[in-house]
Amino acid sequence: MPHNPIDTPEVHTDSGDFAEYATAAWPRLVRTAHMLTGDFHEAEDLVQTTLAKVYARWRRIPGDDIDFYVRRSLVNNNISRTRKRRVAQLLMPFVPERAHQREPGHAEAVTQRAALDTALAALSARQRAVLVLRYWEDLGEAETAQLLGCSVGTVKTHARRGLQALRAHPLFTGRHPVSGARP
Repeated sequence: MPHNPIDTPEVHTDSGDFAEYATAAWPRLVRTAHMLTGDFHEAEDLVQTTLAKVYARWRRIPGDDIDFYVRRSLVNNNISRTRKRRVAQLLMPFVPERAHQREPGHAEAVTQRAALDTALAALSARQRAVLVLRYWEDLGEAETAQLLGCSVGTVKTHARRGLQALRAHPLFTGRHPVSGARP
């Protein structure tokens, strides 16, 4: 009986496919992970861990589901990481390396980003994941719910509560960076 390729989803059989995918997706995944973790180095570690786990299952992931699978793994690994974290972080009194050159407006951008990172860090891992997926990754409610394995109502609740918490955060009280944003 002949094999019908339409009935079977495309599955990757070559590790070269994975290398191409990982190289192309790395910057986007690190940006998303940075929003989830609040720390660039932890974000890189999270993406590296996620990609290592994805590689182990690479041959079994249907081609159409790769981005969904990787995003879901990234979010799940971050939630798992926050549950397991019991180690106190050592705070350095200085930045060990200079990552960016100064540009006009750079100080304001850094200040805004630090405020956002601080406010996001105050949220639960689930609320943070919902806000990052909905507003950073620009996913719809249904897509976010499917990715997180919960209902659309749960996504709406986490988004509403997360946005309320951000608006009530002392760093943002009285300020609405988006024109037309409601209090």
